[in-house]
Amino acid sequence: MSLPLDGLSAIVTGAGRGLGRAEALELARLGAAVVVNDYGQPGRDGSGEASAAPAEQVAEEIRAAGGRAVAHLGDVSDHEQARALVELAVETYGQLDVLVNNAGILRDRMIFSMTEDEWDSVIRVHLKGHFNTTHFAAAHWRSRSKASGGPVYGRIVNTSSEAFLAGSAGQPNYAAAKGGIVGLTTSTALALAKYGVTANAICPRARTRMTEDVFAGFEEPQDGRLDALAPEHVSPLVGYLASPAAAKVNGQLLVVHGGMVAIVERPRVAAKFDAAKETFSFDELDELISPYYADRPPNETFAAAEVLGLKRG
Repeated sequence: MSLPLDGLSAIVTGAGRGLGRAEALELARLGAAVVVNDYGQPGRDGSGEASAAPAEQVAEEIRAAGGRAVAHLGDVSDHEQARALVELAVETYGQLDVLVNNAGILRDRMIFSMTEDEWDSVIRVHLKGHFNTTHFAAAHWRSRSKASGGPVYGRIVNTSSEAFLAGSAGQPNYAAAKGGIVGLTTSTALALAKYGVTANAICPRARTRMTEDVFAGFEEPQDGRLDALAPEHVSPLVGYLASPAAAKVNGQLLVVHGGMVAIVERPRVAAKFDAAKETFSFDELDELISPYYADRPPNETFAAAEVLGLKRG
């Protein structure tokens, strides 16, 4: 009996722990040969010595279950190391079919206290890291498409966050990076569609090393039930988006957690005002816009997120 990802190869970044690990295991379970990437630093802020152990352990777990996997110790925020990651997949498995970008770090601070390095490091690992791997994967698929004279198989699954959707006061760097990833995803989806490649983003909620303080007050069930915040609630969606079944899903943002998937619409116009003359005056804008907001609650911009049951911060 064939599996949904039989014959396909995949890269999962940040796959040594947490969400990335669950995603790598799920792709392998569905039949994909996997490159397990992780820089292996012990600190969730990107501190500590890099280690191949986390990636090697997950790759061995896949092989022990009868799958195919190789480990890659590399920092995806480094352009050349991202190139080497994609090249490893192509050299090992003949081509790359699926790219799951998950690697990230946290350096939380309020905007008035955040240092330049705390801003730059999070943007570099999350947003630049997504760009680096996507760049080399996209070049690979474009080259293959030109050589074959038609579309090829390619899937990108990027990792955004509810911090982008609903705001996160103590994470301006993280929220900005995750918003940038959505923009990168939609742009990539438009650029690569003609080559047969799709690109989508997910906003996962899961209990991992990155979120241990966020969900500290939510206890894990003790009766054998799967934790509602387990990464295993997220990985099936990644497996689906990586599969041929999701061929028509492109440029989308999906929230996923605890047995729920929500497809997020693109922003819609809530109100529109036209100038009486060629351009607006200050007084005219005040007369039109100020009443619109006068009786609205200050956090109404978060209404869509609250409807989804999302937790800000």
